Amino acid sequence: MNENHLYLGMRRIIIPIRLTLGGTWAMKIRLSVLIAMAILATTAVRAEPPAIEEIWAIVQQQQAEIEQLKQQLANADAKIADTDEKLEATGSYLDTVAVSDAAPRTRIGGYGELHYNNLDATDSSNDVKEIDFHRFVLFFGHDLTDRISFFSELELEHSISADGEPGEVELEQAYLDFALTDSLSAKAGVFLLPIGIINETHEPPTFYGVERNDVENIIIPSTWWEAGAAFTGHYGNGFSWDLAAHSGLAIPTTGGSAFRVRSGRQKVAEALANDAAYTLRLRYSGIAGLDLAASYQYQADPSQVPGDGLDSGKLLAVNVDYDIGAFTMKGVYARWDFAGAAVEAAGADTQTGWYLEPSYRFSTRLGDWGFYGRYEDVDGARTQDQFSQSEVGLNYWPADGVVLKFDYRQRDHNLVGEAGRDFDGFDVGLGYQF
Repeated sequence: MNENHLYLGMRRIIIPIRLTLGGTWAMKIRLSVLIAMAILATTAVRAEPPAIEEIWAIVQQQQAEIEQLKQQLANADAKIADTDEKLEATGSYLDTVAVSDAAPRTRIGGYGELHYNNLDATDSSNDVKEIDFHRFVLFFGHDLTDRISFFSELELEHSISADGEPGEVELEQAYLDFALTDSLSAKAGVFLLPIGIINETHEPPTFYGVERNDVENIIIPSTWWEAGAAFTGHYGNGFSWDLAAHSGLAIPTTGGSAFRVRSGRQKVAEALANDAAYTLRLRYSGIAGLDLAASYQYQADPSQVPGDGLDSGKLLAVNVDYDIGAFTMKGVYARWDFAGAAVEAAGADTQTGWYLEPSYRFSTRLGDWGFYGRYEDVDGARTQDQFSQSEVGLNYWPADGVVLKFDYRQRDHNLVGEAGRDFDGFDVGLGYQF
């Protein structure tokens, strides 16, 4: 309780006033009441004017009360301003969190790899000494709705594409993906076929060796994309399946690349489509660290030309990727069986390849290191595509998505006539992915 003392003549009148400060308006009301009551008390109690000393004392006391109330008002205003500032900061923070937590609808990514090859062949005319920015790739994706997405992959090979230049610009993927249920999806457009390991996952930081393995280059012609439609089913027990109907190969039956599977890729560029092809994959990853898959493809006419002696083709591929701690074992087996008088006469009706690749990866303060070995055996259509190869090397990942590579290779061809292509040598590479 605050007491105001009024000296009127010889008497002192005490006026009790009890007000609780509850905010800015309460303070202003209290000040007004004090002043008004002082004036009323002075005029009501005595008719005679007070002495100068008494008036001066009253003014000084009231002035002290006013200064005290002003200070309390200033403190209250400062607290209100500070509260407003904190509320505004909190709102801005919540807006930032909401934006950062929201998944972007459009995504951009890519990868690239630079290679240096130094290979010494038995016949020096087959030596390879070159440096090449082998691939520059950009990914573009967009979520059209919660259940419909678009994905694409655009690639430039060998740095430059023009008349007389080695490079190509290729659209490797451009498809719409539809999430039909929690366990079933579909896609349509241009997509990579579900065969082997490298064909769908071929970014440089994901595999060992500067160059991709030859089984998944010659027998499975990675990267291999077609146009069509596909369904995918996946279940909680680790089992999944893919079924696709798509455009087929157009393998040549004459010339230096006769019956060579890789030369039959049409890349969906005004591709012949007299006969479709079909691919089925069964996959199991229900055991920790294990990825096991088998793919089967049927080509109704692998040349797209009726009656040319290449009538049908069947591909069976099995792949395994098993991680046991820091140790990994990978392997692929692939086999083509073609029917037709011409392909049988050329001895190219069966084309096979396989490889095994053990590796060991460990972490250090400066990044991850990985060492590997690989043995592969290839029996393709051309005599230069019939060889065995041994390879050892290392990968160094200084950061996620960045890799430096080194390997040593030795290749021996199966036929005496191709002995001049036997070589040994090393490769150095740089790759990235984002």
